[in-house]
Amino acid sequence: MQNKLPQAICRHNKKPIGMPDISVVTEVAGRVCALPLQTGASVGDGDDIAFVEAMKMEIPVASPAAGILKSLLVALDDMVAEGQVVAIIET
Repeated sequence: MQNKLPQAICRHNKKPIGMPDISVVTEVAGRVCALPLQTGASVGDGDDIAFVEAMKMEIPVASPAAGILKSLLVALDDMVAEGQVVAIIET
């Protein structure tokens, strides 16, 4: 006899739970002046994902962990706020 439970909670539909995606945030407000990596690139812990120009200086936005660059949420010349998510890393 089969269980009559909704599909969402049936055992055979469970996906393996992996590590969560990691958000990469900028520490300063400014203009995105460089994006050295493209989506799909392999990144290491501390690799620069983007550069933000603030007060005539280029501030690097580094990856907090190693993984794959899943998505870039900003484009060249975009204005970003302090604490804004600029990329997603898949671990």
